[in-house]
Amino acid sequence: MSELLVDFITSLDGHASGEGWPGFWGLEGPEYLAWLGEQPEATYLMGANTYRLMSGFAAGEVPSGQDEFRPEEEASVDELTQASKVVFSSSLEEPLTWANSTLVRDDAVEAVRAMKSSGSGLLSTIGSLSLCRSLLRAGLVDRFRVVMFPVITGATGEERIYDGYPDVALEMIEHRTFDGRIQLVEYKPRVLEHPPLGVPV
Repeated sequence: MSELLVDFITSLDGHASGEGWPGFWGLEGPEYLAWLGEQPEATYLMGANTYRLMSGFAAGEVPSGQDEFRPEEEASVDELTQASKVVFSSSLEEPLTWANSTLVRDDAVEAVRAMKSSGSGLLSTIGSLSLCRSLLRAGLVDRFRVVMFPVITGATGEERIYDGYPDVALEMIEHRTFDGRIQLVEYKPRVLEHPPLGVPV
């Protein structure tokens, strides 16, 4: 059975991106980049908006506010191009132009449920906030990982990650600091029907 990882890169205040900020908020360091390079092979799951953005980068479109890709950003996009990707969308048309991408028009929750039961590798989300929220609500997420960068993007932050989430209990299974400033926390999530009652304060 496959394992599903929801994986976010965020500012401290929970934004997935910020207007005018480079990838990784410009704060990635050698320890973090080495760790990224050690990650196991995965099939990446995404929605249409993330596909449009990332496939544009793969085709050479530079992020807004930048003249060119930084080497770290280019390497990250190249690795994603080589990986298997599943895109859930009713608006995109086949064939998808980004290499190794498969379009799925079926309900994403049911499709991922089937992928988990029939597969054996790692499934990992990339971006796609509404897809991640739906998969979490459905109880399909095995691991919930957040890498927080030491910035607060109160003025320029975009894509607030946790809006619309259910209440979720999180059991920590890993934590780590990279380059003395980047914090990784990884949890086993459990969606709650209601807050716990009668717990001593």
